[in-house]
Amino acid sequence: MAGPSLTGAGAGRGASSPIVAPIPVPPVPGVPRIAPLVTLDAVQEARARIGARLHRTPVMSSRRLSHQAGVPLRLKMESLQKTGSFKVRGALNKVLVAGEAARRGVVTVSAGNHAQALAWAAGCVDVPCAVVMPAGASETKARASAGYGAEVVVADDVHQAFELAESLARDRGMLFTHPFDDPAVIAGHGTTALELAEQAADLDLVVVPVGGGGLIAGVAAALKRLRPEVRIFGVEPRGAAAMSESLRIGRAARLDRVGSVADGLAPPMAGEITYLHVRALVDDVVRVSDAQITAAVRALAETTRMVVEPAGAAGVAALLFGRIPDLGAGPAGVIVSGGNVDSSLLAEILDPERAGGVAPPS
Repeated sequence: MAGPSLTGAGAGRGASSPIVAPIPVPPVPGVPRIAPLVTLDAVQEARARIGARLHRTPVMSSRRLSHQAGVPLRLKMESLQKTGSFKVRGALNKVLVAGEAARRGVVTVSAGNHAQALAWAAGCVDVPCAVVMPAGASETKARASAGYGAEVVVADDVHQAFELAESLARDRGMLFTHPFDDPAVIAGHGTTALELAEQAADLDLVVVPVGGGGLIAGVAAALKRLRPEVRIFGVEPRGAAAMSESLRIGRAARLDRVGSVADGLAPPMAGEITYLHVRALVDDVVRVSDAQITAAVRALAETTRMVVEPAGAAGVAALLFGRIPDLGAGPAGVIVSGGNVDSSLLAEILDPERAGGVAPPS
């Protein structure tokens, strides 16, 4: 079957609304008083554009995990999304919105999940895809990206990876697609929140893993307009807390060094655009240890029988280990953002003696 025409990204739906609009943000030194934030209309249009091609992922509950967290949990299982993570939502929306600009192909930087997602999205419209991965990236994710049709290039580190990707874009005329700091990517990720709001209408708060900030920016852009009373918390690994540092210093931060078992949450920077969304719309960003993250992976496997990668389990870790302040009566929604994990790493995590032996409260 032929893929959709790149010229038809918005065909048949009338003119698209602007993806971003100027919106007041809280007064913070160094932050514009009026910031360009992704609109609810843009998220809803993204859903119309991509929804038929992607899964409406289920929301699960767990009596045992809810008891341990002290609040009813609603788990939005993006680990069951196409390509194994939420990333395909933003990647597909970006490719379709780009239209003819992507005709000669797309290129990105990714430790794995965005690489797979963009390769899959590029295949939907039959354009080339190149992904630049830093050395040490998951071999499983690299193989999967190649399996979806991507050309995989390995860089020494993430900073060189961005340089190589931008060079490929210039030399080949490809469209550089940022893994998180792009309004169309953010709008696509926001469709996760539209589904969650329909599937769990009684939520008191939502907890979202944070790497570069694309997912939480999209979730907040949608949910704070639909349900402004719902509190939104981000969760980062302690060894890669770029967004927490950004909030501390009042601008998007770059870190000299990062390290975490949650490779999907470990870019050495927060996005400029995503930072503004978090500053304006998110209640707080908290941090968890790698031991707490791996304990949450084990808890999810034992109670839900679901394989979740460390990045995907960060939100559950924050709730199981009391990192979210003032839980209230709940329920609490949690974005379980991905399930792409190397089998060797999973085996180590599932053996608590090898993984560090931290356990949540019983």
